Amino acid sequence: MSLEFLSPAASAVARSPMEREALAAGARLEQRDGWNVAVSFDGEERHRSTVAFADRSHLGKLELHGEHELELGQATQRDAAWWCPTSRARALVLCEPDRTAELRERLGDGVVDLTSAMAALTIAGPLAPEVFARFTAIDLRPQVTPVHGFRPGSVARTPGAVLREAEERWLMLFGAALGSYVWSVVADAAAALGGGPVGIEALAPLEEVSPRA
Repeated sequence: MSLEFLSPAASAVARSPMEREALAAGARLEQRDGWNVAVSFDGEERHRSTVAFADRSHLGKLELHGEHELELGQATQRDAAWWCPTSRARALVLCEPDRTAELRERLGDGVVDLTSAMAALTIAGPLAPEVFARFTAIDLRPQVTPVHGFRPGSVARTPGAVLREAEERWLMLFGAALGSYVWSVVADAAAALGGGPVGIEALAPLEEVSPRA
């Protein structure tokens, strides 16, 4: 069975499931690599010193089926991507959108493209752990989830996962159908701590956090 419907068509502009919420919050959108992306927000500068969150649903998300040698609980940096084991027989590969097609072709028949089926938010800043504590029981303390740690689990009462990309930066993954709900949960938690949304231009690209091998 073909699963091409899960990926945005080359001629179509893909949209985040959180686009409406982003626009309501003052987002400026641009087309990047076939996606409508929130690149900046009104007043986002004040959020960087507390906690900021950014919609990164445009990242490539490729699920590998089959045994692998990845260490459970730990994401591996390779080929400018994160390789995140979800079980001993499955792994999720995350990459910048301009590399999705190349990686999908290289990985062959053992891959399912979940790019449009999953949404993603980066939550960053010194108060990010406090935001997470308001809607997930995943233990993100440094001794449990160090930098590059990957933890599948429940986020905002939905199945998801959290990847710790850097010291004060986490990537949260969840089902795209729940994007609007998760945005509202994160936005409320961040606002209570003086934080809010930022555009992707406020973040280093994935390939800079995860450099090429």
